[in-house]
Amino acid sequence: MHMNRFFAFLALLMVTGCVSEPVQQTNWFSEYGTLETGTPIQMQYGSPDMQPGDPSDNLIGAPVHRMAVMLPLSGNAASTGQSIRTSIEAAVLQNAPMNLSVAFYDTSSNITDAINTVLSDNPEVIIGPVFSSDVRALRNAKPEDLPVLSFTSDAASIGDGVMTMALMPTNGVEAIVKEMSLDGIKGFIILAPDTLSGKLMAGAAVEASEIYNVPTKGIFYYKEKNSESIKNTTIAASMNAARTAANTRAREILSDILVSERLTALEKSSLTLQLERMSKLETIGSLPYDAVLFLGNGDDAESLASFLRYYGVSSKEAKFYGTALWEGSDIANDFTMIGAKYAALPDTAPEFVNLYERISNSKPNHLSGFGYDAANMAMGMIYSPKTDAAYLLDPSGYAGVEGLYRLKPTGENERALNIVQLAGNGTTEIVREANKNFLTPIYNIEQTKVKPANAMDLETPGINPNDYISIPQRLQSKYKSKTYGAHITRAPITQPQQVESIVILPEDDSDPVITSPDFQPITLESVDRSYIDSIEIEE
Repeated sequence: MHMNRFFAFLALLMVTGCVSEPVQQTNWFSEYGTLETGTPIQMQYGSPDMQPGDPSDNLIGAPVHRMAVMLPLSGNAASTGQSIRTSIEAAVLQNAPMNLSVAFYDTSSNITDAINTVLSDNPEVIIGPVFSSDVRALRNAKPEDLPVLSFTSDAASIGDGVMTMALMPTNGVEAIVKEMSLDGIKGFIILAPDTLSGKLMAGAAVEASEIYNVPTKGIFYYKEKNSESIKNTTIAASMNAARTAANTRAREILSDILVSERLTALEKSSLTLQLERMSKLETIGSLPYDAVLFLGNGDDAESLASFLRYYGVSSKEAKFYGTALWEGSDIANDFTMIGAKYAALPDTAPEFVNLYERISNSKPNHLSGFGYDAANMAMGMIYSPKTDAAYLLDPSGYAGVEGLYRLKPTGENERALNIVQLAGNGTTEIVREANKNFLTPIYNIEQTKVKPANAMDLETPGINPNDYISIPQRLQSKYKSKTYGAHITRAPITQPQQVESIVILPEDDSDPVITSPDFQPITLESVDRSYIDSIEIEE
C-alpha cells in the first residue's frame, strides 16, 4: 500500500515515539439541534477560526495528531485525486501546526487493504474517499465515532460518522424548484436520465414540487447520450402525436364543412381563413405545463430542448430549468437556451484560485475547493476544544472557498447555491445570490429519505380539435371530434350517432350556396418541419 508521509519533520516526530491523543467518543446526533445558529465559521486561510488553540502544538515533542487522506492517486482517476491532494497540501502548509501528521493513501488498487492500513494508523479524522463504493466500505469498517469527510454525493454511502463535502443533488433540485415557484410556474415536467441517480433526483423534484406548490405534470426518462431515446422522450413529453392528430382533425372538419355544407359568404370566409391558418401549423393544443426541468447534464439538456422545440414546445409555452450538472458544458453558448435558469455553486474564492494556480499551474475545480475546505475543517476539529460533533455539525455552517455550507448528522450537507440565468454568447448572470447564513433554513428535503420516482404520464385533459376552431353553431353537433391526449383526466366526448343530413338554406339571399365544381378546399399537406429556434427568439 502506497503511503506518503507529509512533511519530513513530522515523520521525525513519529520516530521519536510521540503518539496522538485518543479519539473522542462521539454521538453524531446527541448535540445536534441544541446549538444556536449564528455567524458561519470562516474556513479560508488566515482566518482566526483556523488558528491552533495551544502554542505548544508548534513545539518539538508535542503529541502528534494524525490526519489520513484517502484518494485515487494512480490509475484512471489519478487526476481527480491529485487535484484534491494539491488543495489539501496547500491548506496544511498554510494552517497546520507542527505536530500535525498528514498521510496520503492510494485507493485505486485495493480499497480493503487501504482501509486496513489507514485504521491501523489510528487517525483522528479521515478525508476522502471519492467514490461511493469506497466510502461505503470505509463506513462499514471504521469505528462509528471516527469522523470522515468524503467526496461522494451518494446519500446511501454516508452516515455513522461519514459526512460528505460534495454537492448533494437534492440541494440543486430543491433550489431550482423553489425558483420555479417564485417565477409563478403553474406546473412542470421532469426530463431525467434513466439511471438510479436520475430517478432519485426526480424523486427530490417531486418532493420539492409539493413543498413549494408547483405541481409535477409528468416524468419522462431517457438514456443518456442516446439521440434516439432523447427524440422519443421529447415526442411523448411534447404530446406531439395528440397535437398533430388534433390539428389534422381540425383541418378535416373545416374542409368537410366547406365542401359539404351550404354556407353564407361570411361563414365561408371565416372557415377558409381558419383552414389556411391551420394548414400552416403542425400541431394545435395547449400543453398541461409551462416549465421543463432537465435533470441531466448540459449536453443532454441541449439535445432535449432542441427536440422539444422541433416538436412544437416553444420557449413561449415552457420555460427551461436545470441543475448544477449544467456547469462545465457548452450550454451557455447555445443561443436557443437564452433565459434558461439553473442552480449553481458560487464562484470559487479568487484567493484560493490564485493559490492553486501558483502551486499547480492549472485551474482548480469544485472538488479541489471541497478538498481545501475539508482539510481546514479537519484541522479546525482536531485543535478545537469542542467535541468532534459539536465542531463539524455546527448549525451556523462554514464559509469556505466554495461558499456557505454545513454538515448534518446523517452525513448530508447543505450548500447555498446561486440561481443563474443563461444570457447568451457564453455568458451567465446571477439572478438570485446564494444565502450568506443559515439563520433562515434554506432546504427542507432530506437526501437520505428521497425515493426514486417512477415515470409518470402527462396529467392532461387532452386536446379536442373543436376547441380550436369556430364553426357555425347549427353544425356543431354534426362535426364533433374525439379528444386526443396521452392521459385524459376528464371523460372523453363520445361520437354522436350518424343522423340524416339536414340541408339548411342560407339566411341571406346575397350569400349563395357553393355549387361550383371548381371549388376545392386547401389540401391537407404536411407542413415542412424545420428548426425554428431563431425565428421563435426573434418573435
